[in-house]
This record gives sequence, structure tokens and C-alpha cells, in this order.
Amino acid sequence: MSSFYDSVRDAIYATIVSTGAAPAAADIAELHDAPIGDVEAAFRALADAHVIVLQRGTIDVAWAPPFSALPTRYKARVADSGWFAPCAWDAFGIPAALNRDAVVDATCAWSGEPLDCGVSNGRAYGDAVIHLLVPAAHFWDDIFFT
Repeated sequence: MSSFYDSVRDAIYATIVSTGAAPAAADIAELHDAPIGDVEAAFRALADAHVIVLQRGTIDVAWAPPFSALPTRYKARVADSGWFAPCAWDAFGIPAALNRDAVVDATCAWSGEPLDCGVSNGRAYGDAVIHLLVPAAHFWDDIFFT
């Protein structure tokens, strides 16, 4: 990856961390005084490298794992801030990425019951089980289904 792609990636993550929303390609183009086509190419290259996930058929960021720019059933809350995660696994990745403790808002997929889980003093807590329907080797075959 080029240093331009690295700066685009960094801008995506910084925006999600600071606002909870993903920036548009046009926002990053303006920030870097770069042609929109170059930023869109960077978005596509980052998606092809499995760094980010684009919303189907668009150039809009859906996920920058472990963060989701779209509302999901999983949210990590740190103090007065919160971020959606694409899945339960990534909900625990958010506190790791931020190096902060967090409460994870999640529900049991089978019963709908709220789960008491999160990260405290750098350690995960809770007694729920994450069940992965797809083997890890096939996650990217259809990452939205996974």
C-alpha cells in the first residue's frame, strides 16, 4: 500500500473514532486536497485488501473493522462514547483498538436476551459464547453474511 492509501485509511479510522460515522470519499479528498478519483481508488484498494468493507454497490464505508459505520446489534461503550461493531467478536476489538475498557451492548441471537459483557481492567468478562457459523478461512467469501 502507498503512503497515500495509508493516510486515507488513517483518516477513515480517525473519523469513525471521533464521530462514530465514516467519512465520504469527498470529505477525505478535501482534507488531503486530492482528486476524488484517487480517494475512491484508495477506498477500493483498501476494500480489496480487506482493510475496510464498502457498502454493496457503493464507495461508502460500511465497516472499518472493528468499527461499523452502520448501526448493528453490537455496540461498545466507553465512558460517554459508543461505537457499533460489525459482529460480537469486533465489539471486543473496539476496546482493544482504543486501549480502553468498555461495556458491550449485545443480545443473544437465539433468545434476544441482553448479555452482560465487556472489558474491564483490560480483560473480557461475561459468560456468553460467540458462535461463528462460517469457518474463519471463509469469512471474506461473503463478509456481510459472516
